[in-house]
Amino acid sequence: MAAELDAAAGALLTVWEAARERTTSRISGAQLRAVMVVEQQDGINLRRLATGLDMLLSSASRLCDRLVAAGLLEREPGRFDRREISLHLTPEARRLLAELRDDRRQQLAAILADMTPAGRQALLDGMREFDEAARRREVRSVEPVGPWSPEAAAAERSLGVPPEWPGDQSVARTA
Repeated sequence: MAAELDAAAGALLTVWEAARERTTSRISGAQLRAVMVVEQQDGINLRRLATGLDMLLSSASRLCDRLVAAGLLEREPGRFDRREISLHLTPEARRLLAELRDDRRQQLAAILADMTPAGRQALLDGMREFDEAARRREVRSVEPVGPWSPEAAAAERSLGVPPEWPGDQSVARTA
């Protein structure tokens, strides 16, 4: 089943990649992923962004430098700790993401128009269930390790928040 899904998803991935290439020719795939993470977690700090992108803190910092220079990202001192920087999208980044999504949706709509109504509904139902299963797996896969209360860690996991503590004395362990 996994192999068949992998093969069948090729067309969807092609639509996604073609839209990215048409829309975001001025930024890399890594930069686009960073912009999308910041969009979903407005005000995220650099450490959490690096964790979300699965990259070194220094690499994430250089990536953000390039996004700031491109006018897609803004840095702001943290509310509680002025040494911590929070990241926010610029209006230009929001326009870029809207353009990307509009392009993808147009391409998807053209393909969906060639499917039967039953096929479209089955695809949507299956994708929704797949998304829910993937999100449950993602939340379960992060277990905090370190000196904090188990109740706080459980509450964060239930909200899908990756663990983060001052001074980064903790380490996230994937299961």
